[in-house]
Amino acid sequence: MSVLEIAGERFHFRIDGPDSAPPLVLGHSLGTTLELFDRVVPALSQRFRVIRFDFRGHGGSTAPDAVHGMGDLGRDLINLLDGLKLGAVDFCGLSLGGMVGQWMAIHAPRRLKRLVLSNTTAYAGPPRIWEARIKAVRRTGTEPVADAVIESWFSADVRARMPDEVAKIRAQIVATPAVGYAATSCAMRDMDFRADLARITTPTLVIVSDDDRSTPPVWGEAVAAGIPGAKLVRLPGGHLSVVEQPETFSAAVLDFLR
Repeated sequence: MSVLEIAGERFHFRIDGPDSAPPLVLGHSLGTTLELFDRVVPALSQRFRVIRFDFRGHGGSTAPDAVHGMGDLGRDLINLLDGLKLGAVDFCGLSLGGMVGQWMAIHAPRRLKRLVLSNTTAYAGPPRIWEARIKAVRRTGTEPVADAVIESWFSADVRARMPDEVAKIRAQIVATPAVGYAATSCAMRDMDFRADLARITTPTLVIVSDDDRSTPPVWGEAVAAGIPGAKLVRLPGGHLSVVEQPETFSAAVLDFLR
């Protein structure tokens, strides 16, 4: 694990794979950390130099008590790439990470070679649906919302079949600073890329999961339909495909990036 300091702010990251391999950057979901990708990194790092980092407000990265937008998260990624002396990279983002990926493809396309958008959306619903969660988290922290989030991400069958993996994800949610979770929720609340998808020229793969209740398949299908030439892959399971379907997920990503 390493830390990069940019303008006085800390960003926690990790690199796996050969130094000589092409860079692949991974972006995690709201309330998780770079450890979200633990089950897919072994496969991905055989062919790529895999770079994972904690978004601001999460894990070991800076967590300022301020509202920020998707552009702030995107510029953090650009600063990280600059700090690591990387030019254009392949990027794979899940949920929140996929939203940051869309921002990059729209506003900083020269920093991307190829793009994987997994279990994500271009619009996360009317702002009012986020307000209650933002207020609750600011008032009582992330612990009270953790179980509801876990139930929306994992089916009862998966929770019974993979208790240790589910517990790891729940622990990440609970450990996320309330200010970071709330500020990032504001970025998701205010995001709407629907009218901008047609501008994306980066070769893109969109991954949807059949039983995803947080970002239903139809949302991802709309993203794929809106991006010229985008490919669509369907996986079984729920929202966190990298946890539930690591082999199938890795195969889909590697096949596209190959």
